[in-house]
Amino acid sequence: MHLTGLIGWPVGHSRSPAMHQAAFRAAGVDGVYVLLPVHPDDVGEAVRGLRALGFRGVNVTVPYKQTVMPFLDDLTPEAQAIGAVNTIVVRENRTLLGHNTDAAGFLIDLESKIGVLDAVKTGEALILGAGGSARAVTYALARSGVPTRVLARRPEQAQALAQALRPHTRAGMIHPHAWTHLPELAANATLIVNCTPVGMTPHSDASPWPENLSFRPEHIIYDLVYNPPQTRLMSRALAAGSRAFNGLGMLIHQGALAWELWTGLPAPIEAMQEAIVAP
Repeated sequence: MHLTGLIGWPVGHSRSPAMHQAAFRAAGVDGVYVLLPVHPDDVGEAVRGLRALGFRGVNVTVPYKQTVMPFLDDLTPEAQAIGAVNTIVVRENRTLLGHNTDAAGFLIDLESKIGVLDAVKTGEALILGAGGSARAVTYALARSGVPTRVLARRPEQAQALAQALRPHTRAGMIHPHAWTHLPELAANATLIVNCTPVGMTPHSDASPWPENLSFRPEHIIYDLVYNPPQTRLMSRALAAGSRAFNGLGMLIHQGALAWELWTGLPAPIEAMQEAIVAP
């Protein structure tokens, strides 16, 4: 039995169980994926308990992508560089290895959207937020040669992100900014990525983008939020003639990479896609 799951707080909104159960069925693997809502006071105990409970591994979602790291035995070089873990593998010797499949999942999805990555490489990326997901997205873009500007409401968070990632990217690729600089930076951005949870159900009327700031047709909006499928941020961008995408593609690809780590088998991507877009 491949026992896997998702650690977070909350996790009830997640579509990951449907996606991973579909993968197990399609591949003929005896496996189950369960939701693990873990209170902030219990993160360490929950992670350490994965061994005793017989888990093959788990995904990690907000707000614990950085919190879980001290409780792991090892980190992959990418997870170490990013400073965030979204996948834990319980190895045969019962040690816990932290991976980050968010960066690769984001890049795979971006590359799948015709012309988007080429357009992005000729401009700049603007990242909203400085948490674990923002670290993965910034790492992926900067390593691909895209100048990336990171905005956070707490400037010290953006500074910390840039300081952590700069040793792993070319010089001049990552620039931290205070949120107050958003209007001027938006004017030069090609890709705008929302790495905050603002706009997620049940607060779908909210948006991280100021109401008095317009989008342009050449903007490409990527909202990591996927519930609802079209966020207020996306709706405003589409109304202005911009291209806009939600985070479902990234969710699928990071999940497929995690599934492969747990099972050692190629992920049945089509089955995972069908499960996650089903009503």
